[in-house]
Amino acid sequence: MKRFWAIVLRSILIVSIVALFPFILRSSKMEEKGIVTYVDGRVSKKNPQLINWVRVPQNSDVIAGDRVRTYQRSRAEIELMGLDIIRLAPETIIDIIKLYEESKEKVQETILKVEKGDLWANLSKKQKGIKFRLDTPIAGAAITGTKFRLSVATDSTTEFRVYTGAVVVSNVPEKTGLKPMEIGKPYRIEGPHEVPGPREVTLEEWAYIIREMQKIKIGRKGQVLATGDFSLQDSDEQTNWVKWNMERDKLLKRDEKN
Repeated sequence: MKRFWAIVLRSILIVSIVALFPFILRSSKMEEKGIVTYVDGRVSKKNPQLINWVRVPQNSDVIAGDRVRTYQRSRAEIELMGLDIIRLAPETIIDIIKLYEESKEKVQETILKVEKGDLWANLSKKQKGIKFRLDTPIAGAAITGTKFRLSVATDSTTEFRVYTGAVVVSNVPEKTGLKPMEIGKPYRIEGPHEVPGPREVTLEEWAYIIREMQKIKIGRKGQVLATGDFSLQDSDEQTNWVKWNMERDKLLKRDEKN
């Protein structure tokens, strides 16, 4: 009799696991998606399986491999796992290279690349085992719990501005062994220059930690052009883009309290 009930219980357990497996799998896959939570104007995406760009409506998904772009007078907001928010200004293109993808070291990695344009990020504090990196054509930033924005010009000149938290910016973001330098008083660094002989001076590998209300500007060849502090009273902080993001962030805080 005991054997009979053991068989029955085992059968029930197997059936339950089989029935729940699709939901477990779906939940796992859902974590690898982002949700487009706000669309203003024309926003499109394209993945490697598609030839043409397709329109992105509000509440649609984005996944690893997608390229997302905004057009003139367009903006978009993307929510990642309900914790991280990124916003695209008009005429911005980003590539979602990895989205909470597990590496061989059992680390969940997210890598986004901003090809051009302006991006605002409001990211949650990262737990151990989670990495978030934001790249541009000439540099990359390792992200923790941070609010910042970056601009990538058509010639790839890049500027990071950090509002809260800190980011580590480097011209070799794939190398994690570099010790980041602190930003002191504002200063300017000359770019590469010709020297006697047949070769040009090569750029050194560098990494800076950019803290709250600090900025860094990087030239198109990966050289640091300027670093220093900034203020919310600066003219660059009075644009419609900055003010709109500040208002959106206030709404996020309000939602968290409710």
